[in-house]
Amino acid sequence: MQVDLILHPNSPPEMFAELAVLAESYGVGGIWTSNMHDGRDPFVNFVDAARATSKIRFGPVAVSPYELHPLKMGNALLTLNEIAGGRAGIGVAAGDGGTAYAMGEVAEHRLTAVRECVEIINAMATGEMVQYHGKMYMVRWYHASWVSQPKPSVYVCAGGPQMLRSSAKYAEGIFLGDHLPEHVAEVRAAINPEIEEHNPHKDEFKLLNFWAWHVKEDPEETLAESRMWLAARVTPWPTYYHRGILPDEEMQVVWDNTDALNRAFYAQDPNIPEIPRDILDRLCKRCTAASPLDEIDHEIDRLREFEAAGLTNICLRVYAQPEETIRVIGERVIPALR
Repeated sequence: MQVDLILHPNSPPEMFAELAVLAESYGVGGIWTSNMHDGRDPFVNFVDAARATSKIRFGPVAVSPYELHPLKMGNALLTLNEIAGGRAGIGVAAGDGGTAYAMGEVAEHRLTAVRECVEIINAMATGEMVQYHGKMYMVRWYHASWVSQPKPSVYVCAGGPQMLRSSAKYAEGIFLGDHLPEHVAEVRAAINPEIEEHNPHKDEFKLLNFWAWHVKEDPEETLAESRMWLAARVTPWPTYYHRGILPDEEMQVVWDNTDALNRAFYAQDPNIPEIPRDILDRLCKRCTAASPLDEIDHEIDRLREFEAAGLTNICLRVYAQPEETIRVIGERVIPALR
């Protein structure tokens, strides 16, 4: 299983470059950044990193065709891919949250929108003339004759059963978010028949998972950081709830206080008095890597569970002190997984 990293989207390009060089030195496979409506442009922000490295891969996740037409999305991706020497990638999402929500866009016909977006980008990447007439999107007379690099990776960000089954038929990979190992195993069981029967990329198919990494020397600092970011995880929200995270009666306490989670996130305040600390901290430990550094073996064992469940890439989101975190991952985690 390959270890990738996810960097804070508000980090400046020079920091992206420095962290990319460091990550590459430890054998990290790829670096992603979340596509946020108020973050730096996720394509432009990778340019310095692409020029400073030679092996590591780059890309934004998740970008929605409801916020950016597939032609413009593909053009930005191909430009980054050219600068990176064929090392760019993207996670295409159906959601109307994030940027699309901030723009007031409403997502309709999601399965069709994502499939057409992927088809358009893949066609553009061939360097041949593209004339595409879909149900939702059209591209006329697009000819990127300047394309000279291998095709960028184009994955689908999926979580719901319909998007998982649909994208398993055509995508070269699926990007999950905040799935626990047992949930990854459930996804694998659902998508493998579709991949085997329909997917032209079945021999190289990738299954990736976003996983929040808060491992620090101080146990309280670890849990505090995780609590601050809980609102950005899918696991506390009833729409995405997978049974077995915590007992239902405790999850109901969390759901009754989602406004408090949002307040903590926007204020970057780990104090959420509306929810008992015991429930919060057990939720953090279940749904993120929130162990102190002297218990990192627990998190490494869980990463092995991810691999056994069928992940090909674990994408670790790093937060404060990213240089220190990358060194820990490079020196402790990556060697243990080899």
